[in-house]
Amino acid sequence: MRVDEVRKQLADFGLAERYREFSVSSATVELAARALDCEPGRIAKSLSVMTREGPAVLVVMGTARLDNRKFKDRFHQKAAFIPAEELEALIGHPAGGVCPFALPEGVRVYLDASLRAFDPVYPAAGAPNNAVELRLDELERATGGEWIDVCKTAE
Repeated sequence: MRVDEVRKQLADFGLAERYREFSVSSATVELAARALDCEPGRIAKSLSVMTREGPAVLVVMGTARLDNRKFKDRFHQKAAFIPAEELEALIGHPAGGVCPFALPEGVRVYLDASLRAFDPVYPAAGAPNNAVELRLDELERATGGEWIDVCKTAE
């Protein structure tokens, strides 16, 4: 796990004090919301996909779902999720701890428009028992993520 690298990246952006570690699992949206005592939509879940350009992390609102049509329109291919057993090799983080920080060279980060429903949000921080509280502008600055719109939310 690259938690130390995640914490260093956060510190480099003046965000080290936002890191939170839990004595319970935060590996799913529901568990993270419970650990943080917040609504599930505030959890910024990270979806790991393989694109023609290589692996990418899509950060989306916790209750959002990938919209296959929007994804295909944006990336010109069907969404292909990275299998859990390949996450650490390709993304650098384990299942339940995938986050948009301390990624291997070449892994791109995209921030979905669904995140704009909440501010601040809580992405994972490299392990299945941590998170970081960030405003959307801080998340964009710390990740260099590009804003896209590839999700649907419950009406």
